[in-house]
Amino acid sequence: MIILGKKYTFHPTEWEYLTTQFRVEHITLHDKTADEVIDQIAKILQQHLPKLIILNTAVPVPDDVIAFLTRQELQGVQFMTIEHFMEKHFHKCLIHENLDDLSFLEEIRPYSTTQYILKRLIDFTGIFWITFFSWPLMLFAAWRIKKESPEGPIFYRQKRVGEGGKEFECIKFRSMVPDAEKGKPQFASADDPRVFQWGAFMRKTRIDELPQMWNVLRGDMHLIGPRPERKYWTDIFEEMIPYYNERHLVKPGITGWAQVNYPYGENHEDAMQKLMYDLYYIKKWNIKLELKIIWLTALTVLGKKGI
Repeated sequence: MIILGKKYTFHPTEWEYLTTQFRVEHITLHDKTADEVIDQIAKILQQHLPKLIILNTAVPVPDDVIAFLTRQELQGVQFMTIEHFMEKHFHKCLIHENLDDLSFLEEIRPYSTTQYILKRLIDFTGIFWITFFSWPLMLFAAWRIKKESPEGPIFYRQKRVGEGGKEFECIKFRSMVPDAEKGKPQFASADDPRVFQWGAFMRKTRIDELPQMWNVLRGDMHLIGPRPERKYWTDIFEEMIPYYNERHLVKPGITGWAQVNYPYGENHEDAMQKLMYDLYYIKKWNIKLELKIIWLTALTVLGKKGI
């Protein structure tokens, strides 16, 4: 693989994937003529025969370079933009502060009537079976919470931002000590001292999310969708992350594409990465993707997928 330019800096996990799947060569376009870029590409093609070239450039690629790349397609060398590469290989929509082409936003829209009906059918069917199999686990979870942290309530209620930016009351099993947030809100972190032992297990296996089935029945949420955040954080992220509001085009979910692909977030960069997955989910929504998320979430709950 040849990467032209450095518009997008790959996340460490993405880079690890690239270096295990491809032999990666990097060419910068800064202060180079089209002929110099073509010469560099040609030398690499002669030495390693890469089959993929990624246009990761913040500036337009010179016409002569595009013409050269087009001729290489006849030899089996494929080239694509970084945006298409991210969707094809990482299943996420690239978000970049300096994106000139915003056409991808046109495909990120609320669900159609047919899609919404299918989503609600999945919601009710999923909740029925989850309740059928998990009610003993929920009773046990409530008992363990009172045993390990008796001074607090079993359930934790908190305002979250949903569809259209409107707030609703989200309910979860409490996983932290009472009054965990003293002062301004803060993200939970790995080995967070505010989380008691059973709470940590619930968070890892997503058991703490089970009471949100009530939110799904009420119509506040779907079974699957972008995770709802607190308004305190959405206000911050809307200022720092381009297109963050796009995730509010649809109802949030108990689980989602970001949750099965990325661990708990702790900062602005994590929120950016999760947004890329959320936008991919909204853009590419289909039954197959929905069922895949359900399957991956089940693996997480069963402890087979440690994120």
